[in-house]
Amino acid sequence: MRFATTISLVVLVITWGITSHLAQSDAFPGPVAVGQKILQEGANGELWIHLGATFGRVLVAFGLAWAVGIAIGVALGRSDTLDRWFWPWVNTFLNMPALVIIVICYLGLGMTEWAAVLAVVINKAPLIATNVRDGVRQFETRYDEFASIYRLSWIQRVRLIWIPQLEPFLFTALRTGLSLTWKIILVVELLGRSSGIGFQVHLYFQLFEVDMILAYALSFMIAMQLIEWVAVRPLEQRVQQWRKDDQLA
Repeated sequence: MRFATTISLVVLVITWGITSHLAQSDAFPGPVAVGQKILQEGANGELWIHLGATFGRVLVAFGLAWAVGIAIGVALGRSDTLDRWFWPWVNTFLNMPALVIIVICYLGLGMTEWAAVLAVVINKAPLIATNVRDGVRQFETRYDEFASIYRLSWIQRVRLIWIPQLEPFLFTALRTGLSLTWKIILVVELLGRSSGIGFQVHLYFQLFEVDMILAYALSFMIAMQLIEWVAVRPLEQRVQQWRKDDQLA
């Protein structure tokens, strides 16, 4: 798996380099030029400052969106009455353009960190809620019967029954939510922050320095990929072990 992934990424970089060489355009710098800019910005410390700022916003915004989305999704999935009344609300915010939400939050709360984070939470929580709602509606009733027979506590039900059954939906929401959250964060930073990857992209867009734009964007993409390899995938494999044990039983 890792060997195939490494080879695939090497082929991608080679293809990028060849295409850039053939294009011979400042608007499409190659991997060597972009790599040099990454090293340059890392050496002077600017990269780490803005990378850290964006990471902080992503973690806070996604953490809040994750908690709110799961709570709403479980409530709508477990109660038909709540679903009938409040699903239209979730669907409305799910289809509302992110740019509109960002602008409204900035106009209503000012150009603050709280407004930036709230805009992302409002935009991403409905996506997570939708995934969780669909997962809860596919729960196996036999496990609820098992929990009732053995009088499992609420915490035991969540840990032993709900989370394993929600695993595919939770990780789908985790991956799509994280990828979309940091993209929205870039727009938030571009429109109203004085730090972060989005701020730097806006700065170098005004200076027409495409290599710097790609250097900052690529740095964050690499960081997010590392999170996938180091944290998300191992966690997913651990949770999936429940399914294997269940099948063997």
